[in-house]
This record gives sequence, structure tokens and C-alpha cells, in this order.
Amino acid sequence: MNQYQIAKDCYAAMDINTDDALTALKKISLSLHCWQADDVGGFEQPISGLDGGGIQVTGNHPGKARTMEELRLDLEKAYSLIPGNHRLNLHAIYGDFASQKVDRNTIGPQHFLSWMDWAAEQKIPLDFNGTFFSHPYANDGFTLSHPKKSIREFWIEHGRCCRRIAAEMGKRQNSPCQLNTWIPDGSKEVPINRLIPRERLKNSLDSMMEESYSQQWMRDALETKLFGIGSESYVVGSHEFYMGYAARHDVKLCLDMGHFHPTESIADKLSSLYLFFQEILLHVSRPVRWDSDHVVILNDELLDLTREIVRCGHLQSTHIGLDFFDATMNRVGAYAIGARSVLKALLAAFLEPKSQLKEWDAENNAFARMALQEQCKLLPLGMVWDQFCLESNVPTDKQLIGEVMDYETLVQSRRQA
Repeated sequence: MNQYQIAKDCYAAMDINTDDALTALKKISLSLHCWQADDVGGFEQPISGLDGGGIQVTGNHPGKARTMEELRLDLEKAYSLIPGNHRLNLHAIYGDFASQKVDRNTIGPQHFLSWMDWAAEQKIPLDFNGTFFSHPYANDGFTLSHPKKSIREFWIEHGRCCRRIAAEMGKRQNSPCQLNTWIPDGSKEVPINRLIPRERLKNSLDSMMEESYSQQWMRDALETKLFGIGSESYVVGSHEFYMGYAARHDVKLCLDMGHFHPTESIADKLSSLYLFFQEILLHVSRPVRWDSDHVVILNDELLDLTREIVRCGHLQSTHIGLDFFDATMNRVGAYAIGARSVLKALLAAFLEPKSQLKEWDAENNAFARMALQEQCKLLPLGMVWDQFCLESNVPTDKQLIGEVMDYETLVQSRRQA
């Protein structure tokens, strides 16, 4: 008897069908983020790098993607290590600018045609983000809420450009492009007036989103934040601000797991938001001690998140993207670990004995509910995961390290010349 059959019998004894769980998992599409492969560098001329705006990457592991061709090669390798069919999330600074200086208020769909062609060949739908950081007009910590009207107008136009690009992407790929807007606006110390910058942000967003696009092409999301680098004391685009704005204007709210207090549960927020929002965008990252974007691992916070999505029955209305960057390790390996961890957590959620748990929950039988959850922790999840990898023709966990290290030796290590 093979390992999967053993696992299948173990779960069947608890009235759980592992084949159904694998079928459900195959329908999941994560949105991988392009910026892990090159440390959020992008392809602007001159290259933007991380010269301001509340973003920071640590580490200098060899093999960083330096060109668009290297980035795409790394992405293709990453997708080959991740079971399932997934998406790609692009930032605006990753356009094909052909060695020309194109400022962000003048970018257009033409600068992303090669990405659209590549994505069509790879059968990878695209998502998009405005880049409101690493720019001279973001160095003082404000963009859409900037006190200078001329700078606000620059960033408003950038947002309009991004919406235009995202709509074109969605139209070409026949799948809505999820457009996320995150800005670094805030201050290191407590300001005297918290209201005025938020009034400016509200007015800027109103202007930025004046033009309407078909939901079949593009869907807006606004990303909240508690605090960050250089905005430890005050963030203009707070959770309360964006929750109110998104609800009033019928746009998605984006929750990043790394943007809240380390003891704050993102999973607990979902059931409330599902009552008032048709869709939610998640950026899955891992906070460590403070706002951060560490590589996602299979920890309790991730398991709580995926269980809540599945228990609420809102998989179809929850778009899951990844958002972490780590230059201390092999970057392709980081993609694989993070994405596979999210898929494992979803698999664990699919393999819960939901009917029995819900029954004891309704009866307020706290002991039986807890005892069954503890029993599930020792079920052979790994054997079912291996079966998913085999059916998807990707490496199992045991094979993953060798695959990544071979790629580093044969491809990435040669980039140092």
C-alpha cells in the first residue's frame, strides 16, 4: 500500500475525502510577486532601487536577477516548483522601458506589452501594483497626501496610469487584473494634525479613480497599514481610513499579514469584512516582531488564516497574493517555500472534519471541539501533500532542496561575473 493510500484511509476514518481536498486545491491560484527575485529593484532608468519610501530589503545572497530576462527565467523556475496554476503580480517599476527614462506619470500599457505576451505564452494571468515609493517625490514620506499640490498631482496621474495598464492587462488575458494601491505616507513622529493629510488622501483617491473600468478587466484594491519604516507613529492610509473609503466606493480592501501588530489576528478580521465586502485581497507575508515581509512558512498564523477563509466559504471572493522579499537566501527557493506553505495551509483547511466541528461548535461542546482539532494535528497531511506534488509533476518537499541548489549552481551563480 502506498503512502497516499495510507493517508487516505486515515482521513476516511474521520469522514474526510482526500481526493475532494486535492481537487479543491487544484483550483487555487496564488498571485506570486515579481519583486522577490530582484529585491524590489525594477527596470526604471536609472534603476530605482530602494532609495526611499518605507521599503527595505536585507541581505546580499548571490544570484539576484539583474535583467528582465533573468527575472522571467527565475519566475519560470519558481512556477515549476509550485504545484498548481498561478498568477503574477507586477509592480509599475518593472515595465519594459527599453533603456529609456520614463517617469511614473507617463507609463502606459505599451511598456508592459512584452509582459503580457510572456504571460500569455506561460498561461499566467497578471495582477498589478502602483509603485509609490523609491522616487524623489516620495523621499519625504508622502505621496497622494503630500502637502504640495504638484507632487500630489504627479502621484494621482501615476495611479491613473496604473489603472489604465491594469485594465488593458485584464482585457487581453480575459481575467480581471487585481490592481493594488499601497502608499508609504506617514511620519516617524506624531503629527499635530492627523486629519488634513487624510483629507488630501481622500481627495487624491477620488481624483485618481474618476474613470470607471469594467469589473471584467480590472478591480481596485486599497492596502491598509498600521505602521512602517519612517511611519512608526502615523500612517495616513490606516486600516480605518481605507476600510471606510473602500466600503463607500465599492472597492476591495487589501490586508497584508505583515502590516498589523504582531499579536493582531488577520484571520479574525475576515468574517466581519465578508459581511460588507464582495471581495477581499490578501497579501500573505510573515511579520517578525514588527512590520516586516519575511518568507511565509507554515505557522499557526497562516493556518488560522486559511482555515477561516475555507470555514467562511469565501474562497471564490478572496484573492490571495504573496508579498515578501528576502535577500539572505536563494530567491527562487524563497518563492517555493512561501507559495508551497500557503498551499499546504489551504490543504490543511480542506482536510478539516468540518461537519463534526460545526456540530460541536453549535452545541457549545468546547471539549469535543478542541479534542478533535488536536487529533487532526497528527493526521498525515504531508502524505497528501506529496500526492498533490506528484499529480502536479513538481518536486516533493524531499526533492525541493536539490532542485533549488542545482539551479543556483547552474544558473544563478554565473551571474556574478
